[in-house]
Amino acid sequence: MSKLSNEAIARFMKISPAQIGHHISHGFMHPRIGAVVPRLKMIGPAYTVRMTERDGSALYYAIMKAEKGSVIVVDRGTNDIFACAGDQLVLMMKHRELGGLVIDGPATDRLGLEKLEFPVFCTGFSPVTTLCTGSNGEVGIPIQCGGAVVRPGDIVFGDADGVIIVPDDYEELLAVAEKMTASEQKRAERVEKEGYRFLKREDFDVVKFFEYDIQGVVDGIKRECRYDAE
Repeated sequence: MSKLSNEAIARFMKISPAQIGHHISHGFMHPRIGAVVPRLKMIGPAYTVRMTERDGSALYYAIMKAEKGSVIVVDRGTNDIFACAGDQLVLMMKHRELGGLVIDGPATDRLGLEKLEFPVFCTGFSPVTTLCTGSNGEVGIPIQCGGAVVRPGDIVFGDADGVIIVPDDYEELLAVAEKMTASEQKRAERVEKEGYRFLKREDFDVVKFFEYDIQGVVDGIKRECRYDAE
């Protein structure tokens, strides 16, 4: 688990998860989990919840116990019908100064959620909801959300493109992402100010890769090998 400083949070908020996503092979949630309000970005330590039935009491417990800035991440198992969060619950989260909500399942009150200016990520929306019955749920355990394993305290990072889990040793990745972001911004400025035309990648010669006579090189090596054998 890696604790986020205010400086690190500020740095992450200036880049996109996609800049980290270029360099990771796991720890990303399925694209079905998307932002209710795409312009809102989210980062914070995970407070995990697993609730696979219609009982939503574990989520209310999490809201009351999670530390300021925490992102509540909800594993709904295979339940994709009952919405476990709506605008009133998210209003509670906002008043508790939490960092965001990620649900591997639907939410409800779509129009209300859009007005709250609070980062919510879910698979869609449903008019039927969970109830508080005290019959199901766990908190503070490793869970699965959108195909990604999420442990308590993991760094959850999301924007309009989706949600990823940032590796604990993120410093090098963050620096690379910042460099990529600066490069893209510089290129965009050149396009606007100088009329620069972005026609090829600067880090990889795609044309050479596809047009290079690889087979000819291989045949040459084979000939040399035959001559050496003789």
